[in-house]
Amino acid sequence: MRTFLSILILSFAFVHITQAQGPKRPDLQPAPETTEIFNLGIAGYTFHKFDLDKTLETLQKTDVHYLCIKDFHLPFNSTDKEIKAFHAKLAGYGVTGYGVGPIYMRSKEEVDNAFEYAKRVGVRVIVGVPNYELLPYINEKVAEYDMQYAIHLHGPDIELYPDADDVWKNVKDLDPRMGMCLDIGHDRRNGKDPVADLEKYHSRVFDIHLKDVTGATKLGYSVEVGRGILDIPGFVRMLRKVKYTGVVSLEHERNMDDPFMGIAESIGYFRGVVAATR
Repeated sequence: MRTFLSILILSFAFVHITQAQGPKRPDLQPAPETTEIFNLGIAGYTFHKFDLDKTLETLQKTDVHYLCIKDFHLPFNSTDKEIKAFHAKLAGYGVTGYGVGPIYMRSKEEVDNAFEYAKRVGVRVIVGVPNYELLPYINEKVAEYDMQYAIHLHGPDIELYPDADDVWKNVKDLDPRMGMCLDIGHDRRNGKDPVADLEKYHSRVFDIHLKDVTGATKLGYSVEVGRGILDIPGFVRMLRKVKYTGVVSLEHERNMDDPFMGIAESIGYFRGVVAATR
């Protein structure tokens, strides 16, 4: 069974890598995740060294249809006309901008700006990294704007929100629209089990950053999905078990000057796991 699974996963990875090299996806069959209750996306930070055109070309070639919007592609001060044109451009590539962020928030003014930005962009999910003391104020904003606020966890790299346990501790008594962006790589780098954390906290998981890492400590670094220590098949099974309905967004943080083969490999591997674990 393990041999069969490995062959199937590598086949999917090869198909998507070769697609990423060519001008267009041949579209011989729908992507495997279209039969799932969760959707595959890419976090905008993956493309922080590239413009929107290159970003959308990559999503099109890898047959990915959801993008978490970063402000370097759509600035905070964008006009309504620019926002409309941005969405039209995404639609031309079959892409939906489903959320914004991560956005760091260190003052009430930055919180206000983030919520107004998300409202004008027309999304219902903000991925944020707020200072702890701002959480009561953000809780009020979540109710006012009727948005989901997903706190991005960062592992051992910074003091704010190192893992899912910490996010849960800080939001469990707040509005149920206050939750987390479960970055499974950073969660693992802080010694946690992302599969178990998804099961425990799924009611407050509003976004997911898909990645893989080499170790369960600060020294662990990001690698292509399938090459690290994360239990990706177990995570896919847990997505099904908890009936996750949000987006699973690849956040690729390796070789970011030329990430495209790694993006294709990671997406291919993940799709192979999705198909093989049905």
